[in-house]
Amino acid sequence: MLACVTMKMLHHAKCCQRLTIFGSVRALHKDNRRATPQNFSNYESMKQDFKLEIPEYFNFAKDVLDQWTNMEKAGKKPSNPAFWWINGKGEEVRWSFEELGSLSRKFANILSEACSLQRGDRVILILPRVPEWWLANVACLRTGTVLIPGTTQLTQKDILYRLQSSKANCIITNDVLAPAVDAIAPKCENLHSKLIVSENSREGWGNIKEMMKCASDSHTCVKTKHNEIMAMFFTSGTSGYPKMTAHTHSSFGLGLSVNGRFWLDLTPSDVMWNTSDTGWAKSAWSSVFSPWIQGACVFAHHLPRFEPTSVLQTLSKYPITVFCSAATVYRMLVQNDMASYKFKSLKHCVSAGEPITPDVTGKWRNKTGLDIYEGYGQTETVLICGNFKGMKIKPGSMGKPSPAFDVKVCTSPSRRMLNNPICTLSTYRLPPYKLSSLW
Repeated sequence: MLACVTMKMLHHAKCCQRLTIFGSVRALHKDNRRATPQNFSNYESMKQDFKLEIPEYFNFAKDVLDQWTNMEKAGKKPSNPAFWWINGKGEEVRWSFEELGSLSRKFANILSEACSLQRGDRVILILPRVPEWWLANVACLRTGTVLIPGTTQLTQKDILYRLQSSKANCIITNDVLAPAVDAIAPKCENLHSKLIVSENSREGWGNIKEMMKCASDSHTCVKTKHNEIMAMFFTSGTSGYPKMTAHTHSSFGLGLSVNGRFWLDLTPSDVMWNTSDTGWAKSAWSSVFSPWIQGACVFAHHLPRFEPTSVLQTLSKYPITVFCSAATVYRMLVQNDMASYKFKSLKHCVSAGEPITPDVTGKWRNKTGLDIYEGYGQTETVLICGNFKGMKIKPGSMGKPSPAFDVKVCTSPSRRMLNNPICTLSTYRLPPYKLSSLW
């Protein structure tokens, strides 16, 4: 019963429009495909009427992903896969929600049985864009273990700091970083399990690929309270050492419905590609929770390094409908000759992580016919401000407050400069939209 109620909350969110996500998506015409929202009528009603109820118990794997599996089986969902991965070398993986569920339960059994991890234990995950990264995310949800992602650019010193400060019990990584972990493991008294994603075995490590072959897909998801810690993200550390930001099962699992439903404007018919690195909270935003809340397909391209032509070819070849990337990526893309690329499926483009200039958005619009909808948030929050479909985009503006926040621009009189006051954003909303705690 809870699962059914949760799905209704996520997809209706008590908005006055209460648009159903099932059925046909409205027809898109060339002159309005970039402006017509699918999930709401206008910004004012979206902001005024949005409300999200928080149940006492909530687990994203059980109450969202497994419910999409049920809808998939009942034929109440478009035939899009839940997950679609390519690597540019001809390899391709497609999982339905049912397959995602089965594989993630196998991974969950590895964590709870082979690694003897208990609910609340902490798992550091440092992997590039490989399918196992997504399985680890869902497996941690199912077991109630706390996920701590890290970028593959971390040094040995960085990994040591994260292992010690988080008191992690398990680490999951690949061949590249395993030697660095082995060198510092004796200094990490809480670390007792090491898992590697590799075609080769390594002494002292459990090999995920081999363990998945014999793991059972029978697993009972833990019953987590909405305010239990679900994941921790390290900030970028621009001032001092990186700090840990803790999110609960509801702060992302429910709170990111704001992103998925309104900013990304996703439906189960959409294919969403987000290029964020797997180590940052933005990847959880747009490569896990936001798309899957809406039943959309998560698309991933394992690019060892960024290549503008590969991105353009991918957008042209695959039926990607929603694209999310940083301003730097868009700037590099528009510097290429895009005349030979046809983006027949693409209908919505968003950007976050850094300001995007009017020059870049103008060039992108001229070459694709699509606007770029900028959004702003932090590791500690969901979307705070954004440009939403149906709004007139002002060049250089990051839009208006999301339904999750009340936002004001505050000036500091004591630091006022001539015609250039120092400004800060003041935000206020109760959970689940903000972090649980900060270390």
